[in-house]
Amino acid sequence: MSRHSVPSRLSDPVSPFFQSFQKEMSDWIDQFRQNRFEPKFNGGLMPAIDMAETDDAVEISAEIPGVAEDDLDVSVTGDALVLKGEKSAAHEEKEKDYVLVERNYGSFRRQIPLGFTPDAGAVKAEFHDGVLTVKIKKPPQAKVGVQKISINKS
Repeated sequence: MSRHSVPSRLSDPVSPFFQSFQKEMSDWIDQFRQNRFEPKFNGGLMPAIDMAETDDAVEISAEIPGVAEDDLDVSVTGDALVLKGEKSAAHEEKEKDYVLVERNYGSFRRQIPLGFTPDAGAVKAEFHDGVLTVKIKKPPQAKVGVQKISINKS
């Protein structure tokens, strides 16, 4: 039985209408969830990111296909990088016997903790071929060396 089940009294073998209706509604709900609420960007809402850190900087790359540069917003709020954007696309086919119109849209907001507050002018962003790359120079106080902690035996 699917996770979108109609109560058993309605899915009685004598009621093919209700079985058909149940299947159609389950398919519709699955399609709606896949297109609007899955945590991924290809048809969903969350871009994948890669993050690399050196002693001097942090570099973050986000895959954001299908989003125009004008629809992206990159900002720093305290010690977090905030990526926001909106995707909208439409496809239309007109043939002799039919018209097909598909729309894909959604927005996303992703907040990435940095562990430090960047200085003014320390953040640079580039967008090329659907990939956003953000380079953030660390402030001097964030360039603290690693402190080795000894573990005492009990």
